[in-house]
Amino acid sequence: MELLNYDVLEKSGYKGYVLKDAPIRVLQFGEGNFMRAFVDYFFDIANEKAGFNGKVALVQPIAMGLTDLVNKQEGLYTLYLRGSENGQKVDAKRVISACDCCLNPYDKAGYDKIMEIAESDDLDIIASNTTEAGIAYDPSCNFDDQPAASFPGKLTQVLYRRYKAGKKGIVVLSCELIDNNGKELLKCVNQYIDQWKLEDGFKNWVNNDNIFCSTLVDRIVPGRIRDPKEVEKLEAENGYHDELIDVGEIFGVWIIEGPEGLEDRLPFKKAGVNVHVVPDVMPYKHRKVRILNGAHTGFVLGAYLSGQDIVRDCMQNATISGFMNKMLSDEVIPTLVDHLDENDLNQFAAAVKDRFNNPFVNHELMSISLNSTSKWKARNMPSFLQYIDKNGKLPVCLTMSLAAYIAFYSNDIQELTDAGLVCKRPKGNTYTVSDDRWALEFFYDHKGDSEEDLVKAVLGNEKMWDQDLNKIEGLTDKVTENLKMIRSEGAEKAYASCL
Repeated sequence: MELLNYDVLEKSGYKGYVLKDAPIRVLQFGEGNFMRAFVDYFFDIANEKAGFNGKVALVQPIAMGLTDLVNKQEGLYTLYLRGSENGQKVDAKRVISACDCCLNPYDKAGYDKIMEIAESDDLDIIASNTTEAGIAYDPSCNFDDQPAASFPGKLTQVLYRRYKAGKKGIVVLSCELIDNNGKELLKCVNQYIDQWKLEDGFKNWVNNDNIFCSTLVDRIVPGRIRDPKEVEKLEAENGYHDELIDVGEIFGVWIIEGPEGLEDRLPFKKAGVNVHVVPDVMPYKHRKVRILNGAHTGFVLGAYLSGQDIVRDCMQNATISGFMNKMLSDEVIPTLVDHLDENDLNQFAAAVKDRFNNPFVNHELMSISLNSTSKWKARNMPSFLQYIDKNGKLPVCLTMSLAAYIAFYSNDIQELTDAGLVCKRPKGNTYTVSDDRWALEFFYDHKGDSEEDLVKAVLGNEKMWDQDLNKIEGLTDKVTENLKMIRSEGAEKAYASCL
């Protein structure tokens, strides 16, 4: 079977949208599965629906990457977006034609081509995802390096070449998974400008003529299909061989922090895709952390003790899904309405339920359970405390969730090993709790405690929560009561008591 390219795609009889020729309008640092299933997908839709008429030049961020594969396929690849949408199973195929080429900056020809693009009148956007470690200042980088080792160093070189060519400023869309990613990237660029003693005119141009956007990205991208039989079946259906098949969930949202007018400069609003320009990205980060991530951490530990193993099955269980729904609608969303529209929050929560019910993903509860101490603190504690502050009473489901956390970490403790804390599931197998060593040692040291003493010790551990939670009126007694119920009647009945 022939390798995918434009001629092979045409011979295959593919009837979807394809854009073969267009100017390079986007320079993208990062050529991995996520960016191709997310950013390049949105640009592909913008070409079809908004007349963007722009190609993306991918830049391989490290010395080893996908340059040769991408170029052999002329930038084409097959993307499958899979999941549940409005309760219906979705398996959508699209051949992405937004990518023009991939460039290796560690090769002289690749580096020169990147600099040629930097000087182009067509270039309007730079996007990046170089992992969380990518946005970092490395003082060992020199201006004359070809290229600079760090991504911010490379970006500074690109921007300087553009400035010297007298071209307009561009929009920088940072997708790395750190807070204030755009601001942190600009900070690093300014450090290189100072270190390399570049002129004040360039510094003013960088900071005033370019727009560095912090963004929030949200799409689960499993990436390549690893089952050879499934790959063989899909390629037989497609009529070509594709080394770059990519898979993402059907849900995807991109929140871009930017000034008024940026939404009209970018092509996404006109294309009708789930990309939004907002004045502040942080409320949307809170939405994701407290609804999506908080839902996971809020129900999975008790669900595992009740006998469940994967998220999708939990959504088929009326008690567990009902517990999660009530936690979100009654206790989490009301704490976010001061900063975001309530309808928007409810729609996001509805999408979360679809995502958890994804028929293509077996998301194991034990994988979600990793490091639940810090996760509960970051994802659930803000909603928990704000609910109490707003209503003057304990949130029923979040209080039960806190008890489930204690139960999961203390259920019939067997031993503490290098791998973690070995506990025993009710009427079932042993399981290993993975967390920071100090947290595991704390629970092991308290394995003989009564429920009352254990709850007081956990709630009073200021290293866990940055405060003594025993001081919250009624919390110690209620968590103790809930822990006893989980241990005596089972976690599912305990969850049912909250409904």
